[in-house]
Amino acid sequence: MTLSFMPQTQGAKMGFLFPGQGAQAVGMGKQLYEESPAAREVFEQVDDALGRSLSSIMFNGPEDTLRQTINAQPGIMAVSLACMKTMQERLGDDMPQPAMTAGHSLGEYTALAVSGVLDVGDTAFLVQRRGELMQVACDQNPGTMAAIIGLDEMTLEQIAVETGTYVSNINTAEQIVISGDKLGVARACDLSTARGAKKAIPLRVGGAFHSGLMEPARAGLIEAINSVQFNAPQIPIVGNCDAQPLNTADDVKRELITQICGCVQWKRTVDYMLDSGVNDFIEVGPGKALSGMVKRISRRSQITAVGDMESILNLSRN
Repeated sequence: MTLSFMPQTQGAKMGFLFPGQGAQAVGMGKQLYEESPAAREVFEQVDDALGRSLSSIMFNGPEDTLRQTINAQPGIMAVSLACMKTMQERLGDDMPQPAMTAGHSLGEYTALAVSGVLDVGDTAFLVQRRGELMQVACDQNPGTMAAIIGLDEMTLEQIAVETGTYVSNINTAEQIVISGDKLGVARACDLSTARGAKKAIPLRVGGAFHSGLMEPARAGLIEAINSVQFNAPQIPIVGNCDAQPLNTADDVKRELITQICGCVQWKRTVDYMLDSGVNDFIEVGPGKALSGMVKRISRRSQITAVGDMESILNLSRN
């Protein structure tokens, strides 16, 4: 199944944002599955593509199983796409159309499906394969991540050099995530606090994502990417790594390969969309993490989180 969404052509520009790993929760998508034929088709397509009942894990848990990268990543992607199709089903001609899309890490794959680059089955395959490869990299190079609050990017870059860690997510000016081996991240947290950070928060993650420790995943991801059909984006996608539009299928492939070890430049991604005239955002999928980030990046922007049937129906009333 290929998703079909049209780029926005008039009115105030709107950006659609798609969440990454960490947004998962047992029960996500279940009501959509039960009440929306369009959503049910997405979940069934994902299950068929993966050859297993991922939807059962999403709807029923257990939580420890859902939290595993191989389940959490395609699960979040599936819920985000199911929300998109349910919005289209319920809102009809009133369905908001994105002028641009962007996704945070894993969410970038969701944006590819929405923008017509990949069909649902290939998106599910790539996301699951990415999760498998990341887990292998985590096993070979154990690591962790921490969120540093209230320290500027330049200072954290210097701390990363001193501790052998990596700046892996620049979410807002005030929230930057570092990654690396556990000792290095612990030292980086201590140095950050000593140099004025408000908080250094260890994250409950399975590895040092978006860092050099993910290098073992690169070759397998290239092989997986080369095995599926990529189309040019029908709706502009702003890439994670350089916060610029991905205009061709080759642009997209290069982005996905770079992203596995590269820093997610989320603040710059949102800034690019703002500078391009995007005034309003919809976060599509479970959780509201991106909504909080956008509010901290731009107080003048409006953002709506759409992750379940109730929020979709509320959108139709506005």
